[in-house]
Amino acid sequence: MARFESGLTHAAAEMLAGRLDASFGRFAGLAPALRAGLAHQPVRYEPMAVLLPEDHPLAARPEVPLAALAGEAVYAGAGNPRTPEWTDLAHRLFDGRGIEVAAPAPLAVGEEEFQRLMERTRTPVLAVVDFPAMPRTVVRPLVDPVPLSPVSLVWRKGLVHPGLDALREAAVRLAAENGWLGRPAGRGFRRATRL
Repeated sequence: MARFESGLTHAAAEMLAGRLDASFGRFAGLAPALRAGLAHQPVRYEPMAVLLPEDHPLAARPEVPLAALAGEAVYAGAGNPRTPEWTDLAHRLFDGRGIEVAAPAPLAVGEEEFQRLMERTRTPVLAVVDFPAMPRTVVRPLVDPVPLSPVSLVWRKGLVHPGLDALREAAVRLAAENGWLGRPAGRGFRRATRL
């Protein structure tokens, strides 16, 4: 059974408890105690983006240079116990650039809640370029440099199962076919953190 939930930290605890077999996310962002019981394989360096209200001053640009976010507070999951690895990545990316990680916000479940929260706070959201479209918002790739979010396939050490083998093989094949572990062309890049 496959399902989508955000947060590798939450998934890691579920894997260690034997309730989940595998997940994807930023392995280096997990606490050492969690990493100790898990194995991982890099799958993708995912270009990062910012989700903006459609009338935000930066929304008209096709791309948003990181420097253009100076003075902004950008939501990156602060306070969400499922996603501290994402918030850590944001702190590393924003450090020294004059960009703040926005204060915790209520967890928005579904498009309607997200839309109400966005209309109330008007806070940009750190995302990836493939983030799904939301009403009255735009997703703009971050550039100068292009920050990359490292995504790994993660599983409990010692887990042996033909399904995991098939998943690992598919991840290797798809990464190679799509160039997911390559660096983007032009405008510079930055691996936002080590794997």
